[in-house]
Amino acid sequence: MNKIILLLIISLNFLFGAQVQELPWPKGESFLTFLEKYSIPQKLYFDLEKEDKELCSEIVADKRYFLYTNDDGTLNQVLIPVSEEIQLHLYQDIDGTYKFQTLPINYDEYTETIAIKINTSLSHDILDITGDVTLAVMVKHIFSGVDFRRMQKGDYVAIKYTQKSLLGRPHGLPEIHGAMVEVGPNTYFRFKNKKDDKYYDEKGVGFTKTYFFQIPLKYSRISSHFTKKRFHPVLKRYRAHLGTDFAAPRGRKIYAAAPGRIEFKGRKGGYGNTIIINHGNGYKTLYAHQNKFASNIRRGQKVNKGQHIGYVGSTGLSSGPHLHLGLYKNGRAINPLKVIRKAETKGLKGKEKQTFIANTKFLVDEFKNEINAENKTIATKLERVTYKSDINLL
Repeated sequence: MNKIILLLIISLNFLFGAQVQELPWPKGESFLTFLEKYSIPQKLYFDLEKEDKELCSEIVADKRYFLYTNDDGTLNQVLIPVSEEIQLHLYQDIDGTYKFQTLPINYDEYTETIAIKINTSLSHDILDITGDVTLAVMVKHIFSGVDFRRMQKGDYVAIKYTQKSLLGRPHGLPEIHGAMVEVGPNTYFRFKNKKDDKYYDEKGVGFTKTYFFQIPLKYSRISSHFTKKRFHPVLKRYRAHLGTDFAAPRGRKIYAAAPGRIEFKGRKGGYGNTIIINHGNGYKTLYAHQNKFASNIRRGQKVNKGQHIGYVGSTGLSSGPHLHLGLYKNGRAINPLKVIRKAETKGLKGKEKQTFIANTKFLVDEFKNEINAENKTIATKLERVTYKSDINLL
């Protein structure tokens, strides 16, 4: 129903002359300043539910969004993605007032297996064939420890992956199911285990390095769990909460969940007093609604795991004292409770290992046979399955 309504609104906008632009979100812009720019009452924002206000704080600079303006320059509607799954929709109703809702993003999704003969370099050749720079980055990431400087012209890389696509362009990060690289005389494999989302070789030996994140405070209870996208059957709308809320008394100490460098310290929209720590390898943590920061904490400073960084509060848009903990991997919000206190991967054992090896053996053979048979300098597409996702955008 939301998709039908949105398509109808957009169709009518085109019919009556709305101007459509795809733009990068300006640096330093917040949802509130955006409302002010278009003379929209800020009451709209303050009347939102807590989860929606927090989603407004997830808007990041340079994120591409769609802006629809009337002939007189006033805002007709805007679509602002805040994750791979959810976007904010602000639109002008028939009576001239503005309404807010969250909508799912309707993307296409395809799975393909490609084999590429190296001509220039791993990154250049993957980008040249697929047009997706993040795929090359992620291949290198899962093969951390492999010295790609030793890769030679004529070596092969083979990848099976799933990629979301929006308006003909890659959307979000690709999911690599399995990959193989030749580096001189050596051949390396990595396969994703669906049970723990970690990568192993063809023998079930683990390589995924995981930070030993710890829960950053003593809390009373978890007051709100992480969810990317959920349709509320009563409210008839999509909800998302891109973090975990830990209820605790005001003033209780907050500690760094892992070692890293403080990337941000200050006010962040509905998140209030916020600290963001960059832990390297694509990981960042966000600590929101703090009452105040620890006195010795500053931006750019290195911190250790367990180091005191602030105090529980309810600054920003909060219904009571708690810590909103966000965890991000390569810019994508992930569930903190699935990473906290996870041990570093050693390897699979027993029946789980047997099942994993059986499930990956056919792909090992597929990679090897295709590369041996083709021996071309262009990508050989082994399979491609394209289908619509079950969530909707434009």
